[in-house]
Amino acid sequence: MATICTDPKFYATTPATSISAYGPSNPTIPHRSLLHFSPKLSSHPPPFPYASTRKATVSCSQQPQTPPIAATYPTPKRRPEYIPNNISDPSYVRIFDTTLRDGEQSPGASLTSKEKLDIARQLSKLGVDIIEAGFPASSKDDFEAVKAIAKEVGNAVDKDGYVPVICGLSRCNEKDIRTAWEAVKYAKRPRIHTFIATSAIHMEYKLRKTKAEVVEIARSMVKFARSLGCEDVEFSPEDAGRSDREFLYEILGEVIRAGATTLNIPDTVGITVPSEFGKLIADIKSNTPGIENVIISTHCQNDLGLSTANTVAVRACAGARQLEVTINGIGERAGNASLEEVVMTLKCHGEVLFGGLYTGINPRHIYITSKMVEEYTGMHVQPHKAIVGANAFAHESGIHQDGMLKHKGTYEIIAPEDIGFERSNEAGIVLGKLSGRHALKKRLEELGYELDNEQLEGIFWRFKAVADQKKRVTDADLRALVSDEVFQPELVWKLQDLQVTCGTLGLSTATVKLIDANGREHVACSVGTGPVDSAYKAVDLIVKEPVTLLEYSMTAVTEGIDAIATTRVLIRGDNSRTTTHAHTGEAVHRTFSGIGAGMDIVVSSVKAYVGALNKMLGFKEKSRVNTAAERTAISS
Repeated sequence: MATICTDPKFYATTPATSISAYGPSNPTIPHRSLLHFSPKLSSHPPPFPYASTRKATVSCSQQPQTPPIAATYPTPKRRPEYIPNNISDPSYVRIFDTTLRDGEQSPGASLTSKEKLDIARQLSKLGVDIIEAGFPASSKDDFEAVKAIAKEVGNAVDKDGYVPVICGLSRCNEKDIRTAWEAVKYAKRPRIHTFIATSAIHMEYKLRKTKAEVVEIARSMVKFARSLGCEDVEFSPEDAGRSDREFLYEILGEVIRAGATTLNIPDTVGITVPSEFGKLIADIKSNTPGIENVIISTHCQNDLGLSTANTVAVRACAGARQLEVTINGIGERAGNASLEEVVMTLKCHGEVLFGGLYTGINPRHIYITSKMVEEYTGMHVQPHKAIVGANAFAHESGIHQDGMLKHKGTYEIIAPEDIGFERSNEAGIVLGKLSGRHALKKRLEELGYELDNEQLEGIFWRFKAVADQKKRVTDADLRALVSDEVFQPELVWKLQDLQVTCGTLGLSTATVKLIDANGREHVACSVGTGPVDSAYKAVDLIVKEPVTLLEYSMTAVTEGIDAIATTRVLIRGDNSRTTTHAHTGEAVHRTFSGIGAGMDIVVSSVKAYVGALNKMLGFKEKSRVNTAAERTAISS
């Protein structure tokens, strides 16, 4: 197993004689040179005073004598100028986010074009270097979404000259590559990412091609991508973790000669461990001709729960310069390396253990980005998820609480404020039914939400309705309201009124009033096995779109009988649309998720169901418009 360490002398024990933020120093406690203190993190004072400022070295053979006590960060450095096949600062690590492509391959994580664009905007605020916006050849919807992201987000240059690279995935064939280019070419920094499998099992059973054929396809398709005018081409040998080493050196050398600028080495099935994957990257660096002229990237799946460890190990020990990640670690099967875990590991340890490594990520946008992805995809983050889970900064043990009251550094290595999460019991302002718009807006801004006046007005009246029933509105309540009001698909139908009757004395009945996109009211009544079933059947009578309910779940966002309930549903249309799977090429039936929130669990449930229907109908309408446009172009 790979381990990261520094020069043992760097941790030399010396008497502690000065006063630290932990209180008067104790002569019996060793004085360690650890992490540099940033005065900006006032809630997390520095560890014991450091005696040395010499630069740490990185080794993969020894274990550090003492782990860091608390995370303190160096002053952020300026992001180096973007050059496709070169990074001028050897300490800089590019972050390649594939939430909108690999992340969307999670079952039930289908996103509308609007949602993809919203997430891309947020990823730009987060500061990712490359946004893999989708797989344009998979469907017309994905093509249009990638194109819209390239046109808007791919041209939004900030005051420091930063603009994200917009990348489109393609298989190694001319149709896919040309489609990807047509989608991303509008960005200031477009990239094509093409791949072909290189493991024996994939070549024999999936591709049914020889090694020589695979090499020729890879070489010719990278060359074709360059011929279209794309100067930034990434190549991935799919299932590299199980591929023959000599064959990898050969095919990678060929695509470098053909014009590839980034080589991504994926552990497609998540089978490797850090020492093994680190050696793979090191061997590729040592044996691939022309490797010094490209960027080495890694993409680690999480099938054995090692994706973050593998990703950090290959950067720290093997020198990969680009790391491929997703928000919340979502993705195919068990998911991918989590952006927040990788970035915060580098931020906590980069200065000392990893020789000064840093990224261009603004961590204060991590939490809001995580929540946006969670709400739009409908994929809940497990409470114990590192960095962004609900319990990540919760302390219930009496011993832990005692330590936290005395000093937060006793049990927290990261301050929640560093990732944009504000602790509700430290907010200062308590929101209730007498609170006004200004106080609400201020608290929402502190929580990381930037809302326009129309969105704020909608949330304000929802907030007032909740405050009339609860003495105190918590941050969790506010987040649920924002999710229900802002993180929603474009409206086709809106719930206006709902009335249900249920119990043990007869069939449950529900009357539902929906408003359509033109403002017309539609009312239907139905019976069912329970209040939710009857309400859903009433909705179906109005919408007239046959669907199958695949999943239904509900959670309370706070404790207490008056808590807001959040409901998630997953549906599939009986005449559902399909998309092409990136790796298998098979047609996959789209599923659509919806989330609703409310103090009434039936209202929450119906909102979630209507939200999922809106998402599905939005896809159908966009497809109809695109098809009509194509027919018009052909007839012209």
